[in-house]
Amino acid sequence: MKKGIIGKKIGMTQIFDESGKVIPVTVIEAGPCLVAQVKTVETDGYNAIQLGFGDVKIKKVIKPIQGHFAKANLEPKKHLREFRLEDVSEYKVGDELKADVFEIGEKVDIQGTTKGKGFQGVIKRHGQHRGPMGHGSMYHRRPGSMGSTSTPGRVFKGKKLPGHMGVQTVTIQNLEIVKVDLNKNVLLIKGSVPGVKGAILKIKTSVKA
Repeated sequence: MKKGIIGKKIGMTQIFDESGKVIPVTVIEAGPCLVAQVKTVETDGYNAIQLGFGDVKIKKVIKPIQGHFAKANLEPKKHLREFRLEDVSEYKVGDELKADVFEIGEKVDIQGTTKGKGFQGVIKRHGQHRGPMGHGSMYHRRPGSMGSTSTPGRVFKGKKLPGHMGVQTVTIQNLEIVKVDLNKNVLLIKGSVPGVKGAILKIKTSVKA
């Protein structure tokens, strides 16, 4: 990975390109992020940078994180994320990264936590088909057969059943940056990204572009 930044999902809208075609975009507040730590192969065994994002009152930050930022002589930030990079020689502690680390047309991978859906049945959770809706059917949205009788006499692991849905870490790959607004520190990304409005995202160079 060549570069990355922490962002906050603002919401979705649409813009028009030069030919008048509608493009659905996600608006992401990208930075400003502070470099809180630079890790190298010599000191840590791998190359990475730690970025801090979002203002927070110091009394709301736990003591170990307070000490981590104090060591770097920086004000604590609300969110701390690490990005493994190929080369960290151009970064130093205290640097500020903004939306202009990316350019229009670049492809990025965006990682976030999906919306929580609570406890859901197999139709919503796994996309299974419902049963007949006639009144005599008495079998409409239930999971289906649980398996054989005495052999094996149990339900196999991995069977798709009702349960908790959402709140999973998901990465959407190869999303295109449509616009970079440095004045508002905003990126417009073509398509949708994981999470609710206000969700914290990791935006990084695409690995498959």
